Amino acid sequence: MFNKKGQTAGLITGLVFGVASLVIGVIIAFVIVSTLTGADLLEGSRTTGSVSNETGYLNITGYQLTGISSSYIPGGITLTAINNGTDVIELTNATVSSTGLVTNITDESWDGVANSGANFTYTYSEYSVEELATDRLSANFTAGVDNVSGKIPTVLLVAAIVLILGVLALLIATWQRMRVGGSGI
Repeated sequence: MFNKKGQTAGLITGLVFGVASLVIGVIIAFVIVSTLTGADLLEGSRTTGSVSNETGYLNITGYQLTGISSSYIPGGITLTAINNGTDVIELTNATVSSTGLVTNITDESWDGVANSGANFTYTYSEYSVEELATDRLSANFTAGVDNVSGKIPTVLLVAAIVLILGVLALLIATWQRMRVGGSGI
């Protein structure tokens, strides 16, 4: 029998196993992240923030609300009151964008008050900490997959070079054995 000590399954088998392991690992990671981002369990822990009497400057270009948390849900802002200390604006005469820009002040009683100070009271909805973490995980995972997929051609090129060098080493070893044996004639 031959001495099989120190032998492996082979270079090609090792390369195929390595690439297959990478693909299986990425698929498992996709399933985990997809399950986390698709879970509806996170919306129940959302919170609501409120700001009372935020002082701003009311003009024709609008006023950007500044007391909103960085984790607010776009479109989740609701004005509850606008006044300048003496007059009150009807909330139907003002609109707030999804990013918190107050515009469309059309009340005629405010014609003389435009370009003056005003107090804004409003509420806003916030994402839960779990939702933010899941979104960041998903974004990081997507960026990571993009990075890895950009490296796949390099990995395959290195694998091809290793394969070619392995074949050359086998050919040289075979040639050396044939040369040492000589001819038996």
